[in-house]
Amino acid sequence: MRIISLVPSITETLFDFGLNPDQIVGRTKFCIHPEEKIKSVEMIGGTKNLNIEKIKALKPDLIIGNKEENTKEQVEILMKEFKVWITDIQNLEDNRNFISELGYILQQQPVAEKINSETEEIFSEFEIENRRKAAYLIWKNPYMTVGSDTFIHDIMKKLGFENIFRNQLRYPAITSDELQNADYILLSSEPFPFREKHAEELKKILPETKIILVDGEAFSWFGSRPSKSGAYYRSILESL
Repeated sequence: MRIISLVPSITETLFDFGLNPDQIVGRTKFCIHPEEKIKSVEMIGGTKNLNIEKIKALKPDLIIGNKEENTKEQVEILMKEFKVWITDIQNLEDNRNFISELGYILQQQPVAEKINSETEEIFSEFEIENRRKAAYLIWKNPYMTVGSDTFIHDIMKKLGFENIFRNQLRYPAITSDELQNADYILLSSEPFPFREKHAEELKKILPETKIILVDGEAFSWFGSRPSKSGAYYRSILESL
């Protein structure tokens, strides 16, 4: 089977299922893991700026994308000629179903069961009684956060954080004043690359709030990534 992945976390997951570059024939320029294997896979543009002609030339049997990551217009063009699977993953339950279905398609059910089992085992460790009020920032100028219908929100919840913007949806823009109720602010490494200098800026405005730089991949990448992030999640919680 010749597969094109339109999403970085899906590309990583396909490799974790044991596929090789002869089977994964196309990926976006943002697909960077696994580093040692990804270079031999043809690039087909960005997640929202796909090179349709290059995709057609690769003659894929299956294209796997995501409702949030890819544009509806380009997906519809591809659907006219190819089998396209558009995933929609808002929480860990959706992710479990995605992994199971992918295992069935690839005839790799044991691998799917292993990934799901490892993911469940990781999150079973975090039985938090006292929720920590937190905000997760993905962008600056303006600040943008996450609502309750996002994968990031579910990861936060499973780790014991109470998202103070849980009554909002998607990725709302907010002001620094709206962060006053947060005991913790998580600054993501992506899509905006928050660094220590940005944490210092917020610290001046919110001196009583604990500000933490976090790995955006561990919070936002679905697929196999959560099953490999247990040590990182523990390190975050231990730092609190």
